[in-house]
This record gives sequence, structure tokens and C-alpha cells, in this order.
Amino acid sequence: MTDIVTVGEALLRLSPSQGDRLVTASEFDAYVGGAEANAAVAAAGVGAEAAWLSRLPDSPLGRRVVRELHAHGVRTGVSWTESGRLGTYYLERGTDPRGSEVHYDRAGSTASAMTPDDLPGAVVRDADTCFVTGITPALSENAQETTAAALQTASEAGTTTAFDPNYRSKLWSADAAREVYESLLPYVDVLIVARRDAADVLNAPGKPVSMANSLAAEHGCETVVMTLGDRGALVLNDGEVHEVAAVETETVDPIGSGDALAGAFLAARVRGDAVDEALSLGVAAAGIKRTITGDLLITNPDEVEHLAEEGVGDGRTTR
Repeated sequence: MTDIVTVGEALLRLSPSQGDRLVTASEFDAYVGGAEANAAVAAAGVGAEAAWLSRLPDSPLGRRVVRELHAHGVRTGVSWTESGRLGTYYLERGTDPRGSEVHYDRAGSTASAMTPDDLPGAVVRDADTCFVTGITPALSENAQETTAAALQTASEAGTTTAFDPNYRSKLWSADAAREVYESLLPYVDVLIVARRDAADVLNAPGKPVSMANSLAAEHGCETVVMTLGDRGALVLNDGEVHEVAAVETETVDPIGSGDALAGAFLAARVRGDAVDEALSLGVAAAGIKRTITGDLLITNPDEVEHLAEEGVGDGRTTR
């Protein structure tokens, strides 16, 4: 039985060196990434049995994705295609006052053509938790149907379902995203959401605690995890709200830190940790990820658990 299965697109990230611009760069560093793959690697990194499901081209780049995930302890269930392409994105890393910029080149990727038939349903049904994000349904109608199918299959089988909207304005409008998210949320047990997405896309009112309560009440989610940027995160479960302050880090690369939090939190819940302990582990994982170049959290259980016990800011519990 798999602890956590994730469904989504993997990408190849190409980044110029720090300080270089895309229009002048002659060399690029290459990394494998993608929200759902990132979360699976994070879950495996803290000790869970994790699997990632997707559609890939049978090409050197497609095989690179699988090789990378296997190297970090993630099993893969891939529907291979003889033609097609792996999506890519370019990250131009900036520092104040110039921010970082992401440029997508993912249109027409094999993953965007993924259909429910590409999903190994038995893997989803036999998992403890199934995690998807709102990025996948933004890719195409096929990918939207596949995301819904994954959640529905998991829900019908009694598998815990987890969803992070992970809204990307470069992929679709907030209105279009909201309509799709609201069609998915009835199947979601655990909602993991950034405060900005809760406010700007899901229209949750008020301050973070009231936002979490509003989302849980409106959509029937058993647990709501809300990330709060440099303030850390909170979790609402069974009427209680637990808050954990962010870990102070020297940020090398923030990409994937939210995915690391999601993967570690879900892994901790699968093994039976209380929600406050699971959130501390997730926040610690996000902090470690920010110190690592690339999208993936490369770690081990001892490292994350030590930081969760010693380095995470004081938590608060309220009702």
C-alpha cells in the first residue's frame, strides 16, 4: 500500500546563473520539478512511501524525470507516449529590487493531454492519501477531467484526498480557476492553500483563522492548512486552529517550498502525527527546501524532524 500518491505534470526547469538574464544567458542549469512531483519527493524525504502518476514522452528528457524521482525514493506510474514533449519553464532569478520571473514553455506537453485512462486506478484506490493541485486542471480539459477522476476515484475508495489550488495566473484567470476548484472541492478532505489564493481565488473573507473556518464550512473539508508566507502556516482541524511560525532561513531558492510543506505534512498525517506536529514538520521541510537549489527537497527524516523539534517557531493553539 502506498502512503501518498500524487498526480500531475513534471517539467524541466532551465535557469541562468544568478544575476544573468534570459536574453543574454549562454548557460542554463537544468532541474526536474513540478508541484506534484515535488510533493512526492518531499513525502519520501521524510520517510513515506510515495508514488507519482503522470504521462511522459518516451524520450531522454522523459526518462530523466523518472530517473530523478526514483533517485529520491519515489515510485512512478507513467503512461508513456511515442511522441510529444516534456514541458519546460525558465526561471530568471532576481534579487531586490528586481524580482524573479517565470516563463512557461509547456503548451502541448504530453501531460497536458493526460486522460483518466492514463491513471492506474488501483494505485489511487490503494493509497492512504491522494494529492493533486490546481495546476494540472489549468493545462487542458483532458487534464481537468483527469484531476477530477483522481479525486473521485480516491474519494470513492476511502482514500484521503488532498488538494492545493496552487493558482498560476499565467495559466488561467482567477474566475476560470475558481469555477473548476469549486467543482473539485466537494471531493477534498484536506485543503492546503496559500492565503493569497484563499483570498484572491476562493474569495474567503477576513483574517487567516476566519478564512480557514469559512473554507472548511463552505466546502466541507475536514482539514484546512493555510500557508502565510514569512509568518509560517496554520491548520484548522476539528474546530481547533494551530499556528506554527516560519523557520528563519537564508533563502537560496524558494521554488518548491510550498510543495515541500504539503508533502511533509501529508506524510506526517499518514504515519499518525497530530495535526500540530504534522504542521511543524511541514514548516520545517519548507524551511530546508529554501536552502536548496532546484525544485526538489533533498533531505532525510532526521534532518527535518530535528528542525521541527528545535528550529520551528513557537506554535499557538486556539479555538
